[in-house]
Amino acid sequence: MVVGERRIDQEDGVAYTWEEFETFYKKKYKAKALAAYWEECEIKGKKGKKAKAEKEEKEEKKPAPKVRAKAKAKPEFKKKEPVAAGNFKVCVCGGAGGIGQPLSLLMAMDPNVKELCIFDLSVAMVPPTGVAADLGHLERKNTVKGYSMDIGQKPVDHLEECLTGCHLVLVPAGMPRKPGQSRDDLFKINADIAKGIVEACAKFCPGAILGMVVNPVNSIVPAMAELYKKKGLDPLKIIGISTLDVVRANKFVGAETGRNPNFINVPVIGGHAGKTILPLFSQDKAGASIDKEKIADLDVKVQDAGTEVVNAKNGKGSATLSMAYAGARLGKSVLAGLQGKRRTECAYVASTVTDLPYFASKVVFGETGIVKVLPVGEMNEYETKRFEEVKEQLKGEIQTGLDYAEVNSLCD
Repeated sequence: MVVGERRIDQEDGVAYTWEEFETFYKKKYKAKALAAYWEECEIKGKKGKKAKAEKEEKEEKKPAPKVRAKAKAKPEFKKKEPVAAGNFKVCVCGGAGGIGQPLSLLMAMDPNVKELCIFDLSVAMVPPTGVAADLGHLERKNTVKGYSMDIGQKPVDHLEECLTGCHLVLVPAGMPRKPGQSRDDLFKINADIAKGIVEACAKFCPGAILGMVVNPVNSIVPAMAELYKKKGLDPLKIIGISTLDVVRANKFVGAETGRNPNFINVPVIGGHAGKTILPLFSQDKAGASIDKEKIADLDVKVQDAGTEVVNAKNGKGSATLSMAYAGARLGKSVLAGLQGKRRTECAYVASTVTDLPYFASKVVFGETGIVKVLPVGEMNEYETKRFEEVKEQLKGEIQTGLDYAEVNSLCD
């Protein structure tokens, strides 16, 4: 293998080094088959006559179809049939709240959504049926329905119609942290709320992707994913939406460099709270152009962006609109993947890219949801040091979620 060479994976059209390629596939395929598949992948950056000549030379050397089939890395892989565009059912649990309403609006505008369900408690700021009626007047070819439930009732007893057939469930639910309240107290309250929704999803739409916006995400996602695993379901269906960290990093880099943030893509790894948030500015062209002396402050700015919004709202609210935007961005990518169009986003999920069982990094969405959890890639000296700090703090927050899952289970 040529050091530093990148080849384009036919699976998702993304270029990887051999080390990244091997990291993802080594547990799935034998070394010989994997090496053969690597040789079939196009080398990134090869253009012109030389590339054409090499391609023609390869064509001449092609073995018979039967032999070639044996050399492929994934001869037994059978793709799941993608869902037709504009034919998805999406549910927003907590859809009448501060994040839920704008998130529901954005999903209602997505041309891939055929049916949108809005669920919330009857004590929500407005009835979810009212939100559904409002969104039902948009010029979109979809239907919007509202569902409510009283406090104390179990979602699994009331959400069969709402959740059955769902492809994507977005969960901006739970209570905000109150002054003087410990993180452990907040976790216990919100973990029970999340568990009720996850329990209902496990029963009525076990194949759906669940996008979690329930704080603290660093602990809630491990707890819910482990409960799914205990139930015999795929833990990668549980996704922590950390997209807002990426959105903020892109925006701040754009402001610093004067470039359009739409063409900036800073990966943000680690977790989704405070110092566990690590933007890898060095992996984006615009981000890498920023003076090294400014990186530490920009890093902190991304970490503290949520607090900035709370302060700007005089403590009367948090980042609801930008969170809804970020959640819709991830939701759109999930639906595009289910449709057969590969999309890459950062998300906090079950992972083996570090020595921690849960971690935020780039993931690839496909016909079954997450089809790849990508390595974190190369980091500079500053990022490498921060990386160790992130893991140290994230470890305890993950353990909180694992401990919850150990003493709880989803109903049958």
